[in-house]
Amino acid sequence: MLVEILVSAFVLIGASFALIGSIGLLRLPDFHTRLHGPTKATTLGISGMLIASGLYFSTTTEGISLHEVLVLLFLFITAPVSAHLLAKAALHRRVYSLAKQPENRPPPLTDRPSPSQGGE
Repeated sequence: MLVEILVSAFVLIGASFALIGSIGLLRLPDFHTRLHGPTKATTLGISGMLIASGLYFSTTTEGISLHEVLVLLFLFITAPVSAHLLAKAALHRRVYSLAKQPENRPPPLTDRPSPSQGGE
């Protein structure tokens, strides 16, 4: 009974994070903020579901289920790397954020005069 409650709680927590990440992907205004929502929230959502799966199969079958641990490890390694590559590709494609910039922000590197043009 206690295991079923824990599994249900982890499934609900994971589903909630996955839903929040999906809503963030749908509602956020630009690429950079959309990139942040799914990578953080859905990683936590999948983690909750994998913990629930590992707990369930470890208690209902013989032995400990380690498949979920491997999937979770792979997810924690690949999600930040893929998000970094997507963000870097967006910067190279000059996809700018629509978020409000701070007042004392230096101009982008491409707008600065080069040293040969009298810049710094």
